[in-house]
Amino acid sequence: MNASAWHGRKRWGPGASATFARVSTMAQFFEVHPANPQPRLIRQAATILRAGGVIAYPTDSSYALGCHIGDAAAAQRIRQIRGVDDSHLMTLVLRDLSEIGHFAKLDNRQFRIVRQGTPGRYTFLLRATREVPRRLQHPKRSTIGVRVPDHAVAQALLLELAEPILSSTLMLPGSTEPLNDAAVIREELGATLDLVIDAGACTAEPTTVIDLTVEPPVVVRAGAGDPARLGIA
Repeated sequence: MNASAWHGRKRWGPGASATFARVSTMAQFFEVHPANPQPRLIRQAATILRAGGVIAYPTDSSYALGCHIGDAAAAQRIRQIRGVDDSHLMTLVLRDLSEIGHFAKLDNRQFRIVRQGTPGRYTFLLRATREVPRRLQHPKRSTIGVRVPDHAVAQALLLELAEPILSSTLMLPGSTEPLNDAAVIREELGATLDLVIDAGACTAEPTTVIDLTVEPPVVVRAGAGDPARLGIA
């Protein structure tokens, strides 16, 4: 896995860019089948995550940046790549509906809505359970974003890892759309990542983010998922 050594200056704010000097080699690049990913490559990807790596991987919306849920240093690397500060909260990408219930509190109303959008192109904001580290929760609301992707590669990786992937949309500072092509990602970010998983192009839209902690639910960010599928205007 690539070693990381960051130093440099960072400017936060709208349209901000980040400048880093990093001692690293180019990220590993795995070409995987989009419907039947090779188990050997998925195992290697999971090993990289467990060892503290930051990866770019495909989902049913755009490509995402991901790291191990327990690795604060890797999460900070994702924030540096994104050009966001510590207040930016990331999403727990999970394998199925039962895993959502392990990390987020669901009443009957919330469960019915989440079930309609799982798996799918939605991120749901819910109250976090005690299984979620405090540093990953909203500091005042104790909420966490959760989603289950409908993508064979992401699902295979989650199954092999047997843990959530802490993730963020792969959107660069100053950009209005996420990256959706692995070759472009490698060209733009290859020296800042440990692995790029290429399963072909994804859509160029992030997930739709829905706050289910309020009534009625609120669409926080419009994206690839249609709220009407969930009965939300």
